[in-house]
Amino acid sequence: MTAIAPADDRLIVAIDRPDALSGLQLADQLGDAVSFYKIGLGMLTGGGLALARELKDERGKRIFLDMKLFDIGATVEAAVRGLAQFDLDFLTVHGDPHVVRAAREGAGTKSTKILAVTVLTSLDRADLDEGMMRAGDLAEMVVERAARALEAGADGVIASPQEAAAIRALPQAAGKLIVTPGVRPEGAALGDQKRVMTPAQAIAAGADHVVVGRPVWQAGNPRAAARAIIQDMGAV
Repeated sequence: MTAIAPADDRLIVAIDRPDALSGLQLADQLGDAVSFYKIGLGMLTGGGLALARELKDERGKRIFLDMKLFDIGATVEAAVRGLAQFDLDFLTVHGDPHVVRAAREGAGTKSTKILAVTVLTSLDRADLDEGMMRAGDLAEMVVERAARALEAGADGVIASPQEAAAIRALPQAAGKLIVTPGVRPEGAALGDQKRVMTPAQAIAAGADHVVVGRPVWQAGNPRAAARAIIQDMGAV
């Protein structure tokens, strides 16, 4: 008889559903196979905060609120102060040092971890050129942004698994979190992701958590898909 892999909070499942009701339905399907969920901007107007509180307070799940906040310091500080009152586990802001410092101030003594976005995993060098970002190697830019964000007080960073090893090697990364989107099981469609690795490769490269969405919730059996990812990570 094959042993069933228990939930592993290194796997964060992105609930990219249109509303809280369909998000709860996915959580019901996944049951005890998943212990950590990401709720992002796409669900904000569909009851995302209510879903986050339901999953955390009523079902004991960990929650990553992926807001990618970016604004002037006072606005970021106020937004983080409001969100931190819900004691969610992770909250994202853009990795610009002034944003990170403001978010750190807003979080205060709350337990919410502030994670800084380096460069989105859906972007490549051509996208940065189109956005008039400075020239240079993309991976080096990610590592530099990670270092600056950590120096500014971030509890961790969001980066593709392709940059995880270089970030983990930074002196500033000691004791900090690396969370990697852009993770796809072997053979899964890439979708809009451009800088990807498998779950096992991401963990081996130094990631603390991997974020997977469509390969789980688009699967015919989401629970089995999540367990397969956990088994893959366990092989590291």
